[in-house]
Parts: sequence; structure tokens; C-alpha cells
Amino acid sequence: MAAKTVLGEAQQVKVAIELIELGARLQLLQEETSLSRERLLRLYKEIKGESPSKGMLPYSTDWFMSWQPNIHSSLFMDIYQFLVRNAGIDGVQALITAYRLYLDQMQGIDGAEPVLSITRAWFLVRFFKAGMLQLVPCKECGGHFVTHADDLHNNYVCGICHPPARAGKTKAAKLADLAAAA
Repeated sequence: MAAKTVLGEAQQVKVAIELIELGARLQLLQEETSLSRERLLRLYKEIKGESPSKGMLPYSTDWFMSWQPNIHSSLFMDIYQFLVRNAGIDGVQALITAYRLYLDQMQGIDGAEPVLSITRAWFLVRFFKAGMLQLVPCKECGGHFVTHADDLHNNYVCGICHPPARAGKTKAAKLADLAAAA
């Protein structure tokens, strides 16, 4: 929120454009910039060629706990925290940079699709700042993964080391298997 008062209007517009290009929802834009709703709507329509989606934002820590979202959220949060600690950036710029690096990582993995949207990444950061979520090391691989702050974590094993029985059984995987068999 402090970034709103420090950044000039040109910087605010630049931040809004970057967030819109990354798929941010209007509510996120309103929180992270001091631009008027009308200005943000015009920018959004100009960049995306359509009105922003309406409806409530996804406000739940539980989404980050399921298998695939947890792995993606953990990757993003590791990147975000590294940037804040070591690159001297924070706030919305850390969010944007970490999210772009997350997307770069997804492009580097054959057949991987980003699971985490910029809006969910923004909420993830807010949940961490509120003390609702935290990163906990896996006892098997040592990687750090997103967990509820009030859970017991003495013997935590991540979803990569111990995937659920149906892990990877998506419609896309099923279609790929059918196409390969044909």
C-alpha cells in the first residue's frame, strides 16, 4: 500500500499495465494502484479488448493446500521470498517479478501449464503477510512448501515426495494418453 503514495501517476499506469498483461483482476489493480476505477477500466479494455471479469475474488487458503496448486504456490512463494530477501524489491514489484519468473519456470517444463494466476499469487502473498500461511520444509526432499500456519509440521512430507493416488490424472493427461494410443 505504501507504493501507492510513492509512485507517480506514470509509474502507477505502468504497474497497472503490467498487472493487466499478467491477467490481474480489477480488484487487485484497485488495491495496488491509486488510479481511479474508471481509468483502470479504460486501461483494461484498451489492453485486453474486453471488460474485466466480474464476481468475487477467490478468498480461501484451502485452495493452496491441494496437490498441484500447492506445488505451484510453493514454487512462486520461494521465488517471491528470495527476491524480497536478496534483490532489494518488495510490494507490487516483487509480485510482478516473482510471477514472471514463475511463468518462465513453467515454460521450461515440457507440457506444464501455470496453475497459479497473478490474482491467486497476490492473495498468497497477502495470506503470508497475515500469518495465515507459511513455508515448511519437507522432511524427505528439504524443499519448502506452503502450509497453514496453525498446522503441525514436525514430519511434513510434500506432495512431490508423496503424491496422492490420482495425481496427474487430469483430462489433458487422459486425452494425451488416448492420442498416443491412437
